[in-house]
Amino acid sequence: MGRLPDKPLRGSSARRRRGCSRQSGGYRSMSENTSGGTLQESIARQREILAELLRIPLGELAQTCGRVWGRREDLNAALIQALRQLPYCKYLYALDSDAVQVSDNVSHQGVVGEDFGRDRSQRPYMHQATPGNDYFLSESYISLRAGRPSLTAVQRVRDGEGRQLGYVGADFDLRNLPLTRELYEEPTAWRQVKGDPAIRGTVFYQSRVESEMDRQIASVIGVMHELMAEHGVFHGKLHFSSSRATVWLLDDPYRYRLLDIAALTDPDVCLAYPRHSYPGEAVVPVERIREVLEGFGQLRVMDETFYLRAGSLNIFNGLVGLTFSCDGSHYLSYDEFLNRDHAVWVASRAP
Repeated sequence: MGRLPDKPLRGSSARRRRGCSRQSGGYRSMSENTSGGTLQESIARQREILAELLRIPLGELAQTCGRVWGRREDLNAALIQALRQLPYCKYLYALDSDAVQVSDNVSHQGVVGEDFGRDRSQRPYMHQATPGNDYFLSESYISLRAGRPSLTAVQRVRDGEGRQLGYVGADFDLRNLPLTRELYEEPTAWRQVKGDPAIRGTVFYQSRVESEMDRQIASVIGVMHELMAEHGVFHGKLHFSSSRATVWLLDDPYRYRLLDIAALTDPDVCLAYPRHSYPGEAVVPVERIREVLEGFGQLRVMDETFYLRAGSLNIFNGLVGLTFSCDGSHYLSYDEFLNRDHAVWVASRAP
């Protein structure tokens, strides 16, 4: 990481820090990240897969229902037959053109008669029932009864001459959907997230108070480096103001450990964690860990008003997390963090 000033900057220059600055009237939020492989793109891919899985069986069901439309028992029988091809479906039902239910609910447990005659016109999935849209998959919503994330596939039903009769609907609980479930990969592009407006509004009235971690930062860095390089800590976060750290270990990744300043300044703490070879799949080279930790220490004393409150490093995805005194946070790759000169954190403050 580029060299930081030997002394904290004061005066008007202390009002210009990218860690807390505004850009074009506001912070660049995580949702505004436009790099490839975004969370929204991952969701869209799953929706496309699911829509294609359901298109043919619902189309065939609509044709069958069209031939027995208006006969409740025959509609129920058609739905029961179709449900065998949809093992993940929670309910199947038929609606007239006004979205009033003309069949019972059919589930894998049998026929549920309480919803016959129910008006579903105001349910979120029916808002997409526009002319020319014969088949669609709704956006996810919270179900009324179970209170769980759900979605509904809707297929328009027509008679032999193409006149609309109504719809068939298929409700799904998201937890049971036959998706690929490929894990969403977190992007590494630099992202900035604005924090609590109340903190940002008073940032100029505060100044950094030296913490115990500040006073013993060399020892803290030495212990944290040893834990991450030699003792299986794959994610570590330094909380400077409260002089503590949270760490996650390869041998017990589901629970984090809390280390206070006494532990962080005592090399004997390493004896409490078994030696662990540095993982080959780690993105962060072992020799760069200390540089990142030292970078945290530099940003901590960068300025008396805008300073680092917490810094984290994950060796597997290579992400560095930074939270500043204004409550603004940044997430960027370790190499980008190390290659940035301190001047990159300086930006003109918006009026």
